[in-house]
Amino acid sequence: MAPGTWFMAGPAALHAAAALRRAPDLVVPNPAEDWRLARIDVVVHANRDQATIVHCLASLLRQTSPPRRVLLVDDGGAERDHGSQLAREFARANGLELRVIQRKWSIGKAATLKRQAREFTGDVMLVIDADTVLQSPRYIEQCIYRLYEGAGIASACGLLEPLRPADRKRQSGWPAFRNWLAGDDFVDPLSGGDFLQKGWQAWGDLCGAHVARLQQGLLERGAMVRHGGIPVPSGGAIAWRRRYLKDLFDRYEPVRGDNLTAMEDHFIGLALATEGYRNIRLRHVRARVQCPGPERLPVAAWRETIAQLQGAHYFDALLRTPFRNLRNRWPDWWAARRGQLPERHRWEEQRKVREAYRQPFGEWLTHRSGRPIGTTLLLLAFERVAWPTLLAVLAILGQWWALTVLVAVETGMTLAATAWVAPQHPWRAVLDGLLSTPLRYLALMTSLPAMLWFGLRLWSRRDFQWHAQRAAEGPPRPAARRRRKRL
Repeated sequence: MAPGTWFMAGPAALHAAAALRRAPDLVVPNPAEDWRLARIDVVVHANRDQATIVHCLASLLRQTSPPRRVLLVDDGGAERDHGSQLAREFARANGLELRVIQRKWSIGKAATLKRQAREFTGDVMLVIDADTVLQSPRYIEQCIYRLYEGAGIASACGLLEPLRPADRKRQSGWPAFRNWLAGDDFVDPLSGGDFLQKGWQAWGDLCGAHVARLQQGLLERGAMVRHGGIPVPSGGAIAWRRRYLKDLFDRYEPVRGDNLTAMEDHFIGLALATEGYRNIRLRHVRARVQCPGPERLPVAAWRETIAQLQGAHYFDALLRTPFRNLRNRWPDWWAARRGQLPERHRWEEQRKVREAYRQPFGEWLTHRSGRPIGTTLLLLAFERVAWPTLLAVLAILGQWWALTVLVAVETGMTLAATAWVAPQHPWRAVLDGLLSTPLRYLALMTSLPAMLWFGLRLWSRRDFQWHAQRAAEGPPRPAARRRRKRL
């Protein structure tokens, strides 16, 4: 599901709730190209997903905007399953032109994105995981439409929901799926086991739905209203501007290679935000993704924490945005008092067509003034570090009464937020949140060892190579240095 904070009653949630009290800015489309003419290429990234790969491909054939080509990359390596064989059988049964790449060893998703961003010639590249199903038939169409509303939008994705056994059974009735079955009955390989095993997986789906509901309905929705974009594009189906991805990899490959933090989408989203692009999430199209079981939630939380800390370290200019704003207030006030427009706002006056949320492009501007989304990123990073640390300190000091009260207050605020973001079924959402609380806190406490591991890596200076090489290359633009001197 969508990566984010497991603590839902902190300053980031309050910041998002305050944004939801006002209406979003009117988005004035300023497209330079016609979205109907966009050439769409799809990359399906598989890693031992044979149980859901046919559902994924069947959902692509239901789309109102069919892709030009579909590429399946089996990154399972030596441990890969029969997913590629099932995909080929499905393609033959439905006349789908499918190209399959099977790797002898796994090299990660980042290498797939880099290679296809350079080899494809289309305008939009939809990257979908093999455990993800596009529930809405207009998923691709709406993502492309919103992607072309402005030049500053780099990626678009829809809402995420868990892929449950009932959903897989219902999807088996799709025409493309029935063609592949050729009259046979569908047997779901993920719905086996006894009552306890089914209940165990249902508990994981319930927790994933609860966290995704708060993440997408509160934190990301508030960021969309306030900043016009989400902090990090997440999910199993993201539509990217291919040219933006290609330029990004051309720039960062000499520095990072294929090591784009613990989560590739996290690094790419922050790198694009540093350049002034936005990543958006649509609320009227949905995709379903296979949730991990409760035993795998700590591992997922570990990866999310590491990726968030690495992103904060590599793109620290984004997180310094509030402090940059405080420093820039005085020159702006002084310029306004003299009847002059501050220089950092003059670009708005030079545009003939103004676009909501539009920002000037360039990393040098991020280092000078920050980006609006940086405030949300700073609050999320603060929560990730401060909340589990506070709980651990209270436990070490033996302050069990204070610890109990703090957890109770946080749980109550989280349940209240859950009822607020789910007005149609508030009591059901509250019950789901209450049942998810133990798993949520188990995943939350995984942040402590992850922070210690990340701190040891920094102390051993293994990750300081990023800043050393970036400093050796000098500023991104020579003109930026001269402009800062004039200011």
